[in-house]
Amino acid sequence: MASMTAPSLMGSSIDSSSRNRRETMIRATINMPKLRNANHSLDLPKLKTRGWVEELELRSGYINTTTNTKVSDPMVIAKLYAIMETIADRVEMHKNIGEQRNNWNSLLLTSINTITLTASMMTGMAAMSGGGAPLLALKLSSTSLFLAATGMLFVMNKIQPSQLAEEQRNAARLFKQLHEEIHTTVSIGTPTLEDVKEAMDKVLALDKAYPLPLLGVMLEKFLKTMEPTRWWPEKKQRQVLKRFGGRKNNSNGWDSKLEDELKEINMVLKRKDEEGNLRLGGKALKLNKALAISSPLLTDLVAVGYAFVVTPSCGSWAVVLKIIAGVLSSVVNTLEHGVQVGIVFEMY
Repeated sequence: MASMTAPSLMGSSIDSSSRNRRETMIRATINMPKLRNANHSLDLPKLKTRGWVEELELRSGYINTTTNTKVSDPMVIAKLYAIMETIADRVEMHKNIGEQRNNWNSLLLTSINTITLTASMMTGMAAMSGGGAPLLALKLSSTSLFLAATGMLFVMNKIQPSQLAEEQRNAARLFKQLHEEIHTTVSIGTPTLEDVKEAMDKVLALDKAYPLPLLGVMLEKFLKTMEPTRWWPEKKQRQVLKRFGGRKNNSNGWDSKLEDELKEINMVLKRKDEEGNLRLGGKALKLNKALAISSPLLTDLVAVGYAFVVTPSCGSWAVVLKIIAGVLSSVVNTLEHGVQVGIVFEMY
């Protein structure tokens, strides 16, 4: 028993001593070496926090530093959004009024042609009647219809509903364009009070150029002289130059010489297009004037001259002429308002 106990005690002592040595070695490997100077700090490399896209933009000059970044005034943004809401409402109003006036054109055209043709038929029936009460009734009915057609033609030719509809379509298109322009300024620019004033001036100028009411402020449909349409404020160019510091070259890669050459080309094209549009617009205006005078004049002559139709024997030739005049009046009215010559003039 003694011999067995002694070796076991020796093994346990050997194991404990070897375990102590391993723990000492492990502790030695974990401990960090002490620094000689307590005030000395480790020099770690500085990491780049700026992205490569931002770095490229800074090198290209598209982004300013933090100290030079301009922040938009919230009050300016609020005013521009209020103007955009007003413009959106104007677009909807011009669109609805344009559809209404287009319906006016179709309704008046159909009604006047129906009345004129019906009165012409009554004229022929009166010529075939023997006289007495049927002749008198047909004469009164036909004369009344021709007078009603004359009055309706006078009103229709004066207001030109097809041209009114085209004006409202133009106004809606220009207001939409202005809305997108302001939206772009708010989205990618730094708007100022000058942008607000410019937007308000454009809205007021468009309102004056394309009025919503009909009575009192309707645009003249038969102009004495043909001139190009100008609705935008005259100080627009001065505002643009002021925005870029009064310089022609705004560091966009275009030099002054190239800008002057392109301006000359633009002016040549503008003069050429302007001359052609004024020439064709003048012809459309003259045609529209002639048609507007002819149709009510024909119906008025038929209504006034119908008193000469007493019996078939005394007025057969007059009856034929009056029926032809009534049919021609319908044809002229259809040519004027069905083909919509006023829209052709408005486009030019």
